[in-house]
Amino acid sequence: MAQLSAKKKADPRPLKTTAETRRILDALFTQHPNADTELDFKNAYQLLVATILSAQCTDVRVNQVTPALFKRYPDAGALARASTAELEPQIQSTGFFRAKSRSLVGMATDVVEQHGGKVPETMDELVRLPGVGRKTANVVLGHAIGVPGLPVDRHVLRVANRIGIAKSDDPEVVERQLGSAMPPERWTQASDTLILHGRRICKPKPLCGQCAVRPHCHYYKTVIAKASKGAAGKAIPK
Repeated sequence: MAQLSAKKKADPRPLKTTAETRRILDALFTQHPNADTELDFKNAYQLLVATILSAQCTDVRVNQVTPALFKRYPDAGALARASTAELEPQIQSTGFFRAKSRSLVGMATDVVEQHGGKVPETMDELVRLPGVGRKTANVVLGHAIGVPGLPVDRHVLRVANRIGIAKSDDPEVVERQLGSAMPPERWTQASDTLILHGRRICKPKPLCGQCAVRPHCHYYKTVIAKASKGAAGKAIPK
């Protein structure tokens, strides 16, 4: 009984082996050689704020909002002294501004009161901050602190599952699957690359003709190619 229960809880296996996953990611690294976060920041505090604002919002929009925000609130201490009513109109264009303003003020207050004004540098401490989930923590760890982190957002979920290098709708499961296939020093690069590939190529309606890993993509072989053959067959009257 215990063994059955353990099997049910075990992560599903990706369709690709570790070696295949590494080769696929190497090809994607080549296609997107400068993949990086597209949020503008100068330190961990700025990236943490920007990442909280980026939920359900484009990085372009966040980058339009943050310069004035960082000028007015240059550190966690300044942001902690702000009221949500004062903050809301400044971030309104990013969407969900009431919830985000509460998260930002709460996050800044905890950073000041519990961490001496410095953004914490561990996953456990980061995810205890208001408005900070595992994805946000991984973004800050990997890009601003230099600690390996593998953020899994909707793009990573879509691309990794389509290709077959991951198999789950759960971001934490996909993080573990990708992380086990790559050395920690490449985790952040892998995430950035998959995100960029999802934004540019493997969109909800994918541009398969521009994809460097199309020959190895499970989704292309099982869905796109079959649909194309079916359409071609129907187009030719007998």
